[in-house]
Amino acid sequence: MTEEESDDFAEAMRDVAPLNQANKVVRSSPGAAPSETLEVRREAAQNFAAPSIDPNYLTLGDVKSKDPLEFLEWRQDGIQLAVCSKLRRGGYAIEAELDLHHKTVKEARAEVFRLIDRAYHRQWRCVLISHGKGLHSQTPGRLKSYVAHWLIQHRLVLAYCSAERHRGGVGSAYVLIKKSPESKEQNRERFGLSSDPG
Repeated sequence: MTEEESDDFAEAMRDVAPLNQANKVVRSSPGAAPSETLEVRREAAQNFAAPSIDPNYLTLGDVKSKDPLEFLEWRQDGIQLAVCSKLRRGGYAIEAELDLHHKTVKEARAEVFRLIDRAYHRQWRCVLISHGKGLHSQTPGRLKSYVAHWLIQHRLVLAYCSAERHRGGVGSAYVLIKKSPESKEQNRERFGLSSDPG
């Protein structure tokens, strides 16, 4: 570059300010190690994409079909027949009701799981779930079939049966919930029994 060209260049660059270092972008070469910021971003993206563990273990897979007009009844091993008889007669106070009409199977699954968990922690003994018959559905009795399966699958359900006619009949179910340790202790105190040792 000649002296004249150098002067021309200096004149042309007179009003140009240097870049602010904070805004400076450094492009790494293909073989260079990734920056710490890039690593952090990549890790965050991977964590965001990783599926979270769903505590709801009720199935969304295929279940055994129930007839829309079938009377449902089930009890865990060890639950007395007298308890089921009382449940069938509506002998337990209904402490919560869940209406699943117009719900998808996925929505119903979430609501059933939530209700039973809440019932256990609030010490509700019996709840009513209205699942409908599904007589006019493309797959009759579909939601009823899922609810019947979920109630057997759920660890906190002791027994269930179709409700009395005025409570929805075969389109609804009485569900008996396991007692929490606190509820058991309260009953022992109420009847003047001593607590279990340990």
